[in-house]
Amino acid sequence: MRRSRRDGSLALGIMSGTSADGIDVALVRVSGRKARLENFAAIPFPARVREAILRLGEGRTTTTREISQLNFLLGDVFAEAALAACRKFRVQPSRINLIGSHGQTVFHQGAPSQFCGRRVASTLQIGEPSVIARRTGITTVGDFRPADMAAGGQGAPLVPFVDYLLYRDARVGRAALNVGGIANVTVIPRAAKIEDVFAFDIGPGNMVIDALVRHFTRGRKTFDRNAEMAARGSVLPRLLEALLRDKYFLKAPPKTAGREQYGEKYTREALEHPDARRARAGDVIRTATILTALSIVDAIHRFVPRRAGVSELIVSGGGAHNPLLMAQIEAALPGIRLRSSGEFGVPGDAKEAFAFAVLGWETLHRRAANVPGATGARKAVVLGKVCYAK
Repeated sequence: MRRSRRDGSLALGIMSGTSADGIDVALVRVSGRKARLENFAAIPFPARVREAILRLGEGRTTTTREISQLNFLLGDVFAEAALAACRKFRVQPSRINLIGSHGQTVFHQGAPSQFCGRRVASTLQIGEPSVIARRTGITTVGDFRPADMAAGGQGAPLVPFVDYLLYRDARVGRAALNVGGIANVTVIPRAAKIEDVFAFDIGPGNMVIDALVRHFTRGRKTFDRNAEMAARGSVLPRLLEALLRDKYFLKAPPKTAGREQYGEKYTREALEHPDARRARAGDVIRTATILTALSIVDAIHRFVPRRAGVSELIVSGGGAHNPLLMAQIEAALPGIRLRSSGEFGVPGDAKEAFAFAVLGWETLHRRAANVPGATGARKAVVLGKVCYAK
């Protein structure tokens, strides 16, 4: 995936995940299906905007007006983040050929359910790409997930296409683990073709841990830096056992998860468990951290077949900075070497923004970029909608 700095075109990838921690912007040089990360910035959300995103993402009472207003407001906010990143990178916006913007997921239901007498699956990412294109003067691709769902897929995960380009090896079977708000894994057998790749959402990554940290600190902290709070606690076995009984963990891939499964309701139920009510903050947060570790390990044992020959696990996302989480995963997966995505040229914090720059480039050139083995789609399709700046 590497390329000389003098070759290719420049693209920006914009990503805001389920935790809504901020806006990640990656500057990527692309040529054909080769790409190189040039720079990366993380831009914080204005506090009131983040509060509105989380309220909407949790499914609280809202109005069509609020959804519409937030959609256009986020288009402005993403455009401002792109322009701020260009200033930081010392790159004129006129030199950028493309923006690929994931948008902010506020609802995702990959599997159909009954609605108005029919079975319907749907997804909604807001942050209007037409606004981004107009404000920045850069052609913008957004709304990536619906095309995959229209082809019978679950609309997620989409990053496996880029995992394949980054990590495929003729002799080594690899799995790419991303621990963001939700944890997901991409499996790339040695010498894999794209049709050999499969992926799925595992379950809660940092989402439950972060929610508990906000609860116990009354919003003063948003995550457990270096697992400092968890390190002061002890695991609550009965609480852990109750959390691990969640039916999602046993569901076979393809499958996708989000706040609908592991948001406010799930966290509230954890806090209402009798053992959690009388426990220290560190005990509950440590238990949630071990929940994430065990669900990841169990998913790899349960759903990654031996024939895939996985001997390396490449880790990215905010969870990669949690030493307790990483130590638990490594101890439970003997024979599998843990590696950082940074060793392959794209640091973990930048990988998803990098991915949407690449996916946007594929869309602009009318090339399919979903992975049916990851999403369950009937076929590979071109993703996203193109909003031209001129």
